[in-house]
Amino acid sequence: MIDNKEIREVIPHRYPFLMIDKVLEIEDGKKAVGIKNVSANEPFFQGHFPGNPIMPGVLIVEAMAQLGGITVMHGKDNNNMIGLFTGINKCKFKRVVGPGDQLKIEVEIISSKLNLIKAKGVATVDGDLAAEAEISFMLVEKN
Repeated sequence: MIDNKEIREVIPHRYPFLMIDKVLEIEDGKKAVGIKNVSANEPFFQGHFPGNPIMPGVLIVEAMAQLGGITVMHGKDNNNMIGLFTGINKCKFKRVVGPGDQLKIEVEIISSKLNLIKAKGVATVDGDLAAEAEISFMLVEKN
């Protein structure tokens, strides 16, 4: 398991944009399972949508990407690298995610060539599919 403190040592994201609370399982460079506890206090719920809070789908995909970054960078000396999206494919949203839900994210690295990574992500709530996507990102040096 990787706790929130160690996650912050691996990827540069911080509140309110850090979308992974803990990593339950990881096989460095191959796959990982992480958790995002969706709180009623999330700042995006103020405007998305008042009276009917729904986690934006793009943030669910962002959680997949962050877990993908953790998967490829954990255990390596990549403090000067960040992951940048290069593509999102076959993305589907199947279930609303709201306050009180626990989003379980699973990411499997499909390919990794040089600094280009392609991964398959799946997000569930209580075993129900919430979203799935193929994501690709590139590791680049921080400015």
